[in-house]
Amino acid sequence: MNDINADINAKIASAKIILIVSHVRPDGDAIGAMLGLGLALQESGKTVQMVLNDGLPASFRHLPGSGQVKKEPQGQPDLFITVDCADFKRTGKQFEHYRKPDVNIDHHVTNERFGELNLIVADAVATSAILTDHLPLWGLTISQDVAANLATGIVTDTLGFRTSNTTPASLRQMALLMDTGINMPELYTRALVSRSFSAARYWGAGLSSLKTLDGIVYATMRVADRKLAGYGGNDDADLINIISAIEDHIVGMIFVEQRDTVKISWRALQPGIDVSQIAKHFGGGGHKAAAGADISGNMEEIQPRVLQTTREMLNL
Repeated sequence: MNDINADINAKIASAKIILIVSHVRPDGDAIGAMLGLGLALQESGKTVQMVLNDGLPASFRHLPGSGQVKKEPQGQPDLFITVDCADFKRTGKQFEHYRKPDVNIDHHVTNERFGELNLIVADAVATSAILTDHLPLWGLTISQDVAANLATGIVTDTLGFRTSNTTPASLRQMALLMDTGINMPELYTRALVSRSFSAARYWGAGLSSLKTLDGIVYATMRVADRKLAGYGGNDDADLINIISAIEDHIVGMIFVEQRDTVKISWRALQPGIDVSQIAKHFGGGGHKAAAGADISGNMEEIQPRVLQTTREMLNL
């Protein structure tokens, strides 16, 4: 770890223009890690580009630096960093033929170590938590704006410190970030509580589709549902967190229809269940308790196949 920190520090020191990228359909940790690292680098005098293939969801536009997020990179950066990406293809189609990342920072156990340097801490609660520990080691300051982003990443990936990997260390990380003066109750509410009217309508469509099968509880969300609800994103609006609270089931799942693919999210609802290997089987990845994959094809073909494989791999 000391060696990789020294190597990352050297790359940052020698770079003038830095590109930071995270994954498609970005969640709070992807956004918090990218903005937190980006602002810390800017405050140290670097020129930084922050790029998300799908742009920034409206629910995170209150975060410091959010107005800088672009959908495409410009020019040739000196340093290319990915954050919160388990595999490089998750950065989006525009990076299919882009050069290899110089630094890959992530906390997914299924990370494919696709960077020249790979800082992977699989037991960290969030990529933002890794950055909370490492930014000072790279000579970067955690200002109040940086802290607001990192705190959002940590609180969203732990669902408000409700995930099983929450530790005293992660709570101490949050205390450190709060010491900068951030308004944690407001950040928490915006990240985990507040929802738009259109998102609530979209939830309604998903909840009305709920079904169970051999210990699996799952919902189906269609493109038509998003249009009818007026929801502008192409994700599940975090409905998976509601499904994860349903009692007496082993696994929770959501199937989200895209134009040419279906996005599947798995959540382990009982201790000892590992859904990351199921996601990996379908070309995705994630954590033992939470994972996802994108599969090309249509819902009618994909859903029964994925449900059957999930049952088989978990012996349900």
